[in-house]
Amino acid sequence: MGPLSGLKVIEIAGIGPGPFCAMMLSDMGAEVVRIDRRSNAGEGSKFDVLNRGRRSLALDLKNPAAIATLLRMVRQADALIEGFRPGVMERLGIGPDICLERNPRLVYGRMTGWGQDGSLAMAAGHDINYISLTGALHAIGPPGGAPVPPLNLIGDFGGGGMLLAFGVACALLEAARSGKGQVVDAAMTDGSAALMAAVYGIKARGGWSNERGANLLDGGAPFYGTYECADGKWISIGSLEPQFYELLREKAGLAEPSVKDRWSKETWPDVRARLAGIFKRKTQAEWCAVMEGSDVCFAPILDLDEAPRHPHNRERQTFVDVHGVTQPAPAPRFSRTPGAVQAPPPTAGQHNEAVLRDWGFSTQEISDLRNAQAV
Repeated sequence: MGPLSGLKVIEIAGIGPGPFCAMMLSDMGAEVVRIDRRSNAGEGSKFDVLNRGRRSLALDLKNPAAIATLLRMVRQADALIEGFRPGVMERLGIGPDICLERNPRLVYGRMTGWGQDGSLAMAAGHDINYISLTGALHAIGPPGGAPVPPLNLIGDFGGGGMLLAFGVACALLEAARSGKGQVVDAAMTDGSAALMAAVYGIKARGGWSNERGANLLDGGAPFYGTYECADGKWISIGSLEPQFYELLREKAGLAEPSVKDRWSKETWPDVRARLAGIFKRKTQAEWCAVMEGSDVCFAPILDLDEAPRHPHNRERQTFVDVHGVTQPAPAPRFSRTPGAVQAPPPTAGQHNEAVLRDWGFSTQEISDLRNAQAV
């Protein structure tokens, strides 16, 4: 039913951003076949949320028969995504040139940290390294303190998997018009840099300092930050606009004339201290009763157990239960062709016969692949 229903995608199994991209495509209705390693057959569980919604075919990609099988599947695929270092797929014999020769309409999505070229292209790395290189990590953290890794949300997922999913969707749309596929080079350095576009714009006009915790959106402004409550729980305030700030002052009881000029940075430490003292007087639940749903721009800071239980998230069905595992629902939402979790995560090789049969392999051919230890 999803907007990508009817599209066939081959995912070469990896970790992090690649599976996240494949999950997004599957949630939107694409048929995604995950190519797992034959040596990992039987591995995987319902807790591997990033692997949800697709079937698994376990191949030994060092076996010529397995490579031939994959290239035969490529002829039928709309897209292929992989997340190896540059050159690995080429050495396996399933690089973009070979695949596009067999299927000129194929969209070949490549997910790396540093990109397919550049002086760091062949180096190992993880999310924390990629966001370090683009200024993103430097900008996050308390005043005078160390940079704080924002989980692996910026590099792996926002600037990685989601960037690749966007790139693949764009290339699929173009291929439908031109009849020609292409390579999508999605690098987490590029993606995390793109996510910093607004901040770089603000800095260019002199509105952003390299000092952490001293800016409008990094916790420096007292009206855009987090505060502890009487019960040790936390709330977030985002009263950026003047009318929202006035409402914050009203509801918090911050009546002093000295805090009226919100853009006076000299007053920010004092205003923050005042707000911190005020918010410590009530529990999180009490502040929710005062501010939640108002134009203060307020929300309680919920942990991973609390978030799925919040009334708004329940009403929106922001989280779903898949075989007893609570997890985020497919997003975004479509009025006519809604996405859905197609299936729980597979174990490696769980769908060998079914996938091969559905992709045109005969019973004898499947048996031959088994005998060759290719599958």
